[in-house]
Amino acid sequence: MDAQNDPMPGRNSDSREVEGWSGRLFEDFSLGDVYYHPFGKTVTAADNQWFTLVTQNVAKTHVDSNFAKGTEFKLPLVNSTFTLALATGQSTIDLSMNVFANMGWDEVRMPHPVYEGDTIYSRSKVLATRASASRPNLGLVTVATEGYNQDGTIVISYRRTFMIYRKGHLPTVTSSRPDESSLPAVGDHA
Repeated sequence: MDAQNDPMPGRNSDSREVEGWSGRLFEDFSLGDVYYHPFGKTVTAADNQWFTLVTQNVAKTHVDSNFAKGTEFKLPLVNSTFTLALATGQSTIDLSMNVFANMGWDEVRMPHPVYEGDTIYSRSKVLATRASASRPNLGLVTVATEGYNQDGTIVISYRRTFMIYRKGHLPTVTSSRPDESSLPAVGDHA
């Protein structure tokens, strides 16, 4: 093929574009599906301090180690809304990359404290799906999510409902890309 008829000018002839994960749409969810979300996060003192201070939370148990020593926990507790945000964020890759809007979090429970240094993982189960009555381009999905620490202890549980795009209705993104001529050729390891 000559350069004039190349549908992708500037592309290395030894490469092919591989589509990355672009997330689920409404029709991809089935009742009872369980997702173990792939990323864990070790919560640092900086995470806890930053989140607590940026949200103007004045609870000393999150930011004052000396105060926390006097509590029954003896250590600073991780801000509970950070834990909620973390578990929700961890679920995004599997559940809501293509979200239109979160409708709400219900039945949020914190059965075990989270401490700085804990690693949090999460999982979700699909509880309900339904087409939106007012927006035919969207569907609603309800999930139960649990966050758990490195010992497998549940530290947060909640239900979340979100609106998500249906197939054929996801907004398209248009952006310019540089040509691929600056990428090295296959086998060129210099």
